[in-house]
Amino acid sequence: MTSKRAEVLAKTSEMSRDEWLIERRKGIGGSDASIILGLNKWKTPFELWLDKTGQVPVSESQSEAAYFGSLLEDIVAKEFEIRSGKKVRRKKAILRHPEYNFILANVDRMIVGEKAILECKTTSAYNLKEWEDEEIPESYIVQVQHYLGVLGPEYRKAYFAVLIGGNKFVWKEIERDDELIDMIFEAEIEFWNDKVLGGQAPALDGSSAAEEYLKKRYAETENNKAIDLTAANRERIQQYLLLKEQISELQSQAKELENQIKHEMKDAEYGFIGNYQACWKPVVSNRVDTKKLKEQFPDIYEKVKKETHFRRFGIKEVS
Repeated sequence: MTSKRAEVLAKTSEMSRDEWLIERRKGIGGSDASIILGLNKWKTPFELWLDKTGQVPVSESQSEAAYFGSLLEDIVAKEFEIRSGKKVRRKKAILRHPEYNFILANVDRMIVGEKAILECKTTSAYNLKEWEDEEIPESYIVQVQHYLGVLGPEYRKAYFAVLIGGNKFVWKEIERDDELIDMIFEAEIEFWNDKVLGGQAPALDGSSAAEEYLKKRYAETENNKAIDLTAANRERIQQYLLLKEQISELQSQAKELENQIKHEMKDAEYGFIGNYQACWKPVVSNRVDTKKLKEQFPDIYEKVKKETHFRRFGIKEVS
């Protein structure tokens, strides 16, 4: 374990969001740690690999949840000061590990007079159970342990300040866990050296990013080329067909229940029972009738049509 202090990679006081996003690509940050460990429900290791290797553009857009989380960070930090009696200060810098220059930390706040940090969060009321009693989401535990690891062994504690649903505030503390930090860093070092620098893609997953990656990488085909698939694909195909069948059956069951509810609603737009609301409202949709356009205005149709190329995937049994 190193006793050296974290180094400053870049000052963030006058950094734009775009510049900050570009700096984050230079290494692995605290929010990346849970992705690498497979504990993040919003992003997969494959998607992170695409990002860190520059195969997808830097995402300039920000979800509303992330936007308001950033906007409310000061308020959450101030409320923590009021309720805890502690003082905090902003750390306007991206820090990096003294030995591994790709392991980064962008800490929300430092606790004044204490070797500890504060992580500010905002979350939906639907996530209240994740913060009840002694509960803390695993991804956030990993995030702050990553930060403590970057800062050095003298940093022994992290605090969470959380605004839930806009009207419930909780704060919690967590002790440094050196065993967990070692495990996190081991996974991050392997990911960076083997996956990012070594070019070894993580296992493909079911994300839209993985699908788009395959579309672009294998857009061109060799006409009528056929290959013998490896033995592992027999089980994949059988599982794929089984899942497709189950999905079809479940969709049919869901549609049956939907039709029964609609039948009871009749001409009503809304139906209520307990905490549930059913909605069946008329929607006006305007679409171009391409068949009629082609028949009546063939010249215009030829000018506005857009040719697309894609590969269609399917599986069937052959004799």
